[in-house]
Amino acid sequence: MEQRHLGRTGLRVSRLGLGTLNWARDTGEQEAADQLKTFWEAGGTLVDTADIYADGGAEYLLGRLMEGLVPREDLVIATKAGSVLEADRRVDCSRRHLLAALDASLGRLGTEYVDLWQLHAFDAHTPLEETLQALDLAVTSGRARYVGLSNFSGWQLAKAATWQLAAPGVRNRLASAQMEYSLLQRGIEREVLPAALDLGMGVLPSSPLGRGVLTGKYRHATPADSRGASEHLAAFVAPYLDETAGRVVEAVTTAADGLAVTPLQVALSWVRDRPGVTAPVLGARTAQQLRAALSVEALTLPDEIRRALDDVSAPVHHYPDHDWSTL
Repeated sequence: MEQRHLGRTGLRVSRLGLGTLNWARDTGEQEAADQLKTFWEAGGTLVDTADIYADGGAEYLLGRLMEGLVPREDLVIATKAGSVLEADRRVDCSRRHLLAALDASLGRLGTEYVDLWQLHAFDAHTPLEETLQALDLAVTSGRARYVGLSNFSGWQLAKAATWQLAAPGVRNRLASAQMEYSLLQRGIEREVLPAALDLGMGVLPSSPLGRGVLTGKYRHATPADSRGASEHLAAFVAPYLDETAGRVVEAVTTAADGLAVTPLQVALSWVRDRPGVTAPVLGARTAQQLRAALSVEALTLPDEIRRALDDVSAPVHHYPDHDWSTL
């Protein structure tokens, strides 16, 4: 699999990443092992997890699999911290919580360091400089090699990245931004993606298949074994089952038919090769689904098809996203 630099850093990662959101919940140990081995054998290196996935279970499972299945040095392990499951609080990016969470993640993963440590979300109740200092401490202590963000808005990302760049050699450059991005969710193109490009941050799209909808599996009905039929994930899929999304899915299906490939391959190839994108993170439920996604390595969309998909999925952006003189 082709390798790409993560933003303006020396870290190289596979141009597709493996996500573990469902591990230790919907995906058991044997299926997770099959996914990890399949991914590694295909040349994949970037494996993304978070301390909150299955309440730490995903990290623990990944750590167990690294003990004998795949060499630790062959993987780029990324995890996240900052999300909390408290009744009155969803995010805690205080220095106290973040550093304790990192130590706990390392224990579950069974490793002395993570390659990429990411803030899971912006914390409006903690001074940003305190939060970013925790990232710097993680790097200087050797517990994290690189640091990044997830789910930050444009101004939040720009503020954080600029703060880090203001003291080179003292503060650590933010390497990446993990954000939802697909043909059904192009919101980051308003401000987040331009900011990331300008500031040298690689973008790691999550849900690159529109929460599974872009595979075309929901065109006529909701499969019984799909996320859309799952008690705890149906609400996650529902926003992308409307008429607008349906038009995009039909366009993807038409393109796939014309290229003699699958809708999955078309949708994934589109987002993988967008400007600023380093590696979409795949959240497969089974190794079979993962193999289907990994087959996209050989596909590059023709320019005319890419432009047609751009047009049919284009979000409505007006002032101030476009040059005011053109409005």
